[in-house]
Amino acid sequence: MQLGLTVGDSLERTERTIAGFDLAELSIGEGRDPTEIDADRLETILADADADLCVHLPFEQVVVTPVPEINDAIVDYLSRLLGWAGEVGAEKAVIHGTARNPHDTDLRPRFADQLAAIASTADDAGVELVVENVGHQKRGYPLSVLGDLARETETAVCFDVGHAYMEDGDDGVDRFLSSYGDLVSHLHVHDARRRGDTHLPIGAGEIDYGIVADHLAGFDGTVAIEVFTDDVPLLRDTARRAEATLEADG
Repeated sequence: MQLGLTVGDSLERTERTIAGFDLAELSIGEGRDPTEIDADRLETILADADADLCVHLPFEQVVVTPVPEINDAIVDYLSRLLGWAGEVGAEKAVIHGTARNPHDTDLRPRFADQLAAIASTADDAGVELVVENVGHQKRGYPLSVLGDLARETETAVCFDVGHAYMEDGDDGVDRFLSSYGDLVSHLHVHDARRRGDTHLPIGAGEIDYGIVADHLAGFDGTVAIEVFTDDVPLLRDTARRAEATLEADG
């Protein structure tokens, strides 16, 4: 298991926080073209910390719309980002499982086609694509739908524990991992409260991480702490809690 941090699109935050972690998950393509990122500085920061790299593809960009020309452009744009990610040595790329209207069942086969095309481009770049659950958001596919689409397309999953909790509580976490835990290659871990607070340090919210331990003990993939703070001791405390959870006997 590799344990790291999400760092947004900031090399400054990466440099401040990454020491002692195994990887950084860097956001690309949302408001900043990756060609504007100082790749040499990124390489130096990661080398100094002996850390690997994952990337997060644009948060706001949906994967599929009803318009074929727009869908083609989405694949083209994400392919360009994935090419850059491969060039800088990223291991994995996270993409949100989203659609213009996730309740439109006619879009689901198109989403599968889009996801497969993007995953193929990622493979060509030497990067593993992982699709993240964001069913608590307006454009995110519900947990079970996303799981079915990931299995259909043989796409690995980035399971965001807090997002699953916000969508359907501890029961949602349990059901998804019961049915699709074998697809999970990457984890986002943080805590949350049903009143709307999320991306809290583990232990500050309401999620029963014992459920995660039941399904993913001995997890050998990658894990990103997604707590929105630069307080390194707090980040390391959440990392210790995540590690204890995932190394516990299931």
